[in-house]
Parts: sequence; structure tokens; C-alpha cells
Amino acid sequence: MSERGQEREIKFYVLHLDRLITRLQDMNARLAQPRVLETNLRFDLPDGSLRTAGRVLRLRRDTKARLTYKGAGQSDQGILDRQEIEFVVDNFEMARKFLEALGYQQSMVYEKYRTTYEIDDVSVMLDELPYGNFVEIEGETNEQIQTLSQKLHLDKDAAIGNSYAGLFDNIRKALQLSFQDLIFENFTGIQITADQLGVRPADQ
Repeated sequence: MSERGQEREIKFYVLHLDRLITRLQDMNARLAQPRVLETNLRFDLPDGSLRTAGRVLRLRRDTKARLTYKGAGQSDQGILDRQEIEFVVDNFEMARKFLEALGYQQSMVYEKYRTTYEIDDVSVMLDELPYGNFVEIEGETNEQIQTLSQKLHLDKDAAIGNSYAGLFDNIRKALQLSFQDLIFENFTGIQITADQLGVRPADQ
């Protein structure tokens, strides 16, 4: 997130995270955060109005606990620009109870492993989710993001406009899954294809 309280990023589905790591290392990118498991709780009002409006209220736990609000975004050539307010909280469970006391309800849990690199004032997040691997590139300008995407040999036309929760909806409908949470345990023994997700690999 930038100091102006905005998030500008692009997301890709990829098949070969190891190749991207090699490219980043060859480019002397800095490892900002080694691979870590994230547990994310999504919250909404009882009528689901936050999600309907494209807004996100999230409590995340990795090396710290963070509370995040994201506004509805606008997409330009696959790059999503949206308001983001995020801060660290001291106690994950107390933050959860605080949100529930305000009337918000936990709508889903999702897990991912994330590794973060930084290069030329741009952040590159390598995400491993239960249904596949993704890359998010976040920067201050569209030009920064597009330039680094090209250097990493990622096809800009394969950019994903959907959220991880939205992609999960695609999978649940395609496979008629009954579970509500996007966690690794739920996907044990389930193989997911790009077609089922409704995406195509950006690294082919």
C-alpha cells in the first residue's frame, strides 16, 4: 500500500513460481518477506453489502495481525486501483471480537503462502493458494507495474480482474463444492485447472 492510501496492482495466474523466483534473483530483487502462511478472515454486514459494492473488510494474520479495508476498485489495462487502509493490531482475536461487536460477520476464511520481493520501488508477491499459484505486482504507477511485468515475461493480456474470493466462487460452482472456506485442508486431493478457475497462465 502506498503512503497516499491507494493500492495499485495487477494479478496473474502462473504455472512456474520457481522460474519467477529465479528471474527475480537474477534481477537482484530483495527478498522482503520469506515464505509465510497467511490466514485471512473476510467480514461483511449481514446483508452482504460490502462484497456487493466491491469493498473488502479483512483481518489477516501472518508475522503480524493486520486489519484492512479496501474500497471498490477501477481497472485500467488489467491494473486495479483502489483505496486501501491497513494497520497493525496488537491482538488478532480481540480485533475479530471488535468487528463482530460492530455487527460484522465472518463471511469466509482463506489461506495462502506468500513470498514478497521488492525491486525498483515495486513489490512482487508470489502467492500459493489451495487452487493454484499467482503473482501480484504492486507499484505507484501503471508504468512501473507494466515494465516489471514485461521483465518477468508475464503476458499482460492474461491479467486477472477477479479477487481470490471471486475465483473461489468459480470453483465452488464448477465443482459443486459444499465448503465455504478457501483453506488447504479443504482442497486435499482436489486438482484445479485454469479452465475451472476461469483464467489462463500468464507465464506460457
